[in-house]
Amino acid sequence: MPSWRQVTALFIGFVGTLVGIAGIAYAMVDIPDVNKASQAQNNVYYWADGSRMVTGGGSVNRQNIPYEKIPKAMRYAVISAENKTFETDKGVDPMGIARALVNMAKGGETQGGSTITQQYVKNTMLDQSQTISRKFKELFISIKVGEKVSKDDIMSGYLNTSYFGRGAYGIQAAAQTYYGIDAEKLNPSQCAVLAALLKGPTYYDPNGNESIDKTATPEANLARAKERWGSILDNEVRFGHMSAAERAKYTEFPMPQGLKAQAGMNGQIGYLVDTANKYIISHSDPKITQEELERGGYQIYTTFDKAKVEALKTSVETVQKAKIKPGAGHMYTGDQKKEFGGDADTYVQFGAASVVPGDGKIVALYGGPGYDKGEFNNNADTQGVPVGSTFKPFVLAAAMTYGTNYSDGKPLTPDTKYNADDLIPIKDHNGKTVLNKDNSVFKQKNESGTKWGYVTLNKAMEQSINSPFVQLGEDVGLDKVEQTALKAGLLVDSMKATDNVASFSIGTSTPSAIRMANAYGTFADSGQAVEPYSVTKVLHNGEDSKAFKKPKVTRTRALDADVADTVTKVLQNVVKNGTGKKALELDRAVAGKTGTTDTPGGTRSAWFVGYTQQLSTSVVMFRQNSKEKILLPMAGTGGPTSTTHGGDIPATIWTDYMKQALGNAKDPGFPTPGKIGEGKTINEPGAPTPTPSMTPTTTPTTEAPTTAPPTNTPPTGTPTWTPPTQPDSPPPTTPSCNFFNPCDTTTPPGGEPPTTSGPPRHGPGGGG
Repeated sequence: MPSWRQVTALFIGFVGTLVGIAGIAYAMVDIPDVNKASQAQNNVYYWADGSRMVTGGGSVNRQNIPYEKIPKAMRYAVISAENKTFETDKGVDPMGIARALVNMAKGGETQGGSTITQQYVKNTMLDQSQTISRKFKELFISIKVGEKVSKDDIMSGYLNTSYFGRGAYGIQAAAQTYYGIDAEKLNPSQCAVLAALLKGPTYYDPNGNESIDKTATPEANLARAKERWGSILDNEVRFGHMSAAERAKYTEFPMPQGLKAQAGMNGQIGYLVDTANKYIISHSDPKITQEELERGGYQIYTTFDKAKVEALKTSVETVQKAKIKPGAGHMYTGDQKKEFGGDADTYVQFGAASVVPGDGKIVALYGGPGYDKGEFNNNADTQGVPVGSTFKPFVLAAAMTYGTNYSDGKPLTPDTKYNADDLIPIKDHNGKTVLNKDNSVFKQKNESGTKWGYVTLNKAMEQSINSPFVQLGEDVGLDKVEQTALKAGLLVDSMKATDNVASFSIGTSTPSAIRMANAYGTFADSGQAVEPYSVTKVLHNGEDSKAFKKPKVTRTRALDADVADTVTKVLQNVVKNGTGKKALELDRAVAGKTGTTDTPGGTRSAWFVGYTQQLSTSVVMFRQNSKEKILLPMAGTGGPTSTTHGGDIPATIWTDYMKQALGNAKDPGFPTPGKIGEGKTINEPGAPTPTPSMTPTTTPTTEAPTTAPPTNTPPTGTPTWTPPTQPDSPPPTTPSCNFFNPCDTTTPPGGEPPTTSGPPRHGPGGGG
């Protein structure tokens, strides 16, 4: 056993060694140079062919200002929010650093320093890697800064290097970005808002940051910002930095100004950069944050094809210019004008995406008119616009995969016949009659009163008749329909609010244009699903980013090949004989589906999604008040003679784009599907099969059931609606002719019948 002298000597030697190492480390670290830290670095984004798309999106929005020009109110707001002992502490919180080190050692998320000095040091370290060695280095720099640098210089350095969101580094850039003034002109209330942003602009910018985190909605962010703003002002009174009398002046939250486009982010470029950044953030480990991307220094290689992006933009803008003319659409009056926006040709929005089947790369998208036009919502990647009848192919695929509760587990085929009459009673999966809120029988409404009788599912898809698919979805099971759509490539978030409503089968879901194009690509690739992607490679300062996970194209069997190819055959018939005839102008083998959603008040969205084997593209059209972010009706949009259906304007855009995108490429056609099963007429057990009737009727379209408007307000930046749980009354059976339901019930050439629907599990879905 060693003697106590040996143990003591060993201990003293060990401590001495640690002290020596610490001393050496302390001597070797340098005090941060604010000017170096503020040097602007750009990100460079590249097209799919490797040519440069845009230089920007990095930390270019920064301008240092001297301590004297930083308002005293800003300094005290930060102290009250971040570090109340700043003026007296030594600049280091040992316990905070210890917690961060322990957390990192356990593999948890890293934590920043808790003092303003430590945060300043972190801001100025060019190496932002979250490692234990970097944390130790930060500790020694913080100790040295606390001893050698004045509090005034630390405060000015901190405020000149902090990230406030929206690409703004430093208090001067933040003041100009959020309030359009120089920092020295900020009042105490505005200072409290900017101090609140330092906790995390993703969650405290009232404009919202849903592209980064879906919980960062404008409503949630505004509530958080107001709460923290008020708390900071109250703390300033508590800590003696503001009088109660002055605090009483600031009762109204000083709302920051809206977003502004960064240099170079005009037209579609802003949306392409947004899509690429979102992909990087969600496909990196450890996560590359928005703040790190804003710091710059990244070289980002995308999948976007410059020629196809330009072709898609040209197609949208050409059709929009020809069809959408404010003053030419329906003019709402009275209460409708107040609710619906007056002119039906105002607030018209488009979104589109083009994806390669079997690969998943996004080659083109159209996100809107551009950041420079004040439209910051990426319409190609927003979840909030119901897809209507473009969802029906997933119902058919589910029926051919799982069968129904009336087919003894055998798969159905497109030759299976269903009752397609208007206002047929719907039965749930257990055979019980679906009831309205008032316990009356729910009867599914079609666009017209045509007495179709029993028709094949192929015919029902071709003419986009709603009643067969609502009943089919119930017979298959809405859970199986959802599973099929998820396997094809849709996301559960776009369905979870509506998948328990009967109308689910006719398109209450709200996937993005990107997801719809990719899911239809699963049909195009004979049932093989892939994940969409927009970035192939990320470099940081010229070296491969170890954090970014490069996409690996993995084809997963989502549907039986014969099922997928049969869906394609049915969708070819939609183009040849049904509501998608506009796409025939492509003059090659093409499959597609139109979609329109209708609610009391008029059509809310119109889609066309179609594909060849080489390319799958979706186009969506809707009206959205940019300020209120709600979907408006489109009755009369495009002029009094416009059908406002997916087979009209969206199909025209789709066709014009696909002509340019495919050019003279070879037409490979589609595979011939194998046999699925034997079709049969679906009827109630024991009842005779009625003879299908194709005799049209002159009965005018009945009005949609009266439903209360959604009570929730959708997030800013995401146009959406929440379907009411039940209608207030059953669909009326008395015909009524008005602007929204004209007595002429014939389907216009190339058009499609919109859907009005109203089960107790009800939402504005479907339609051709």
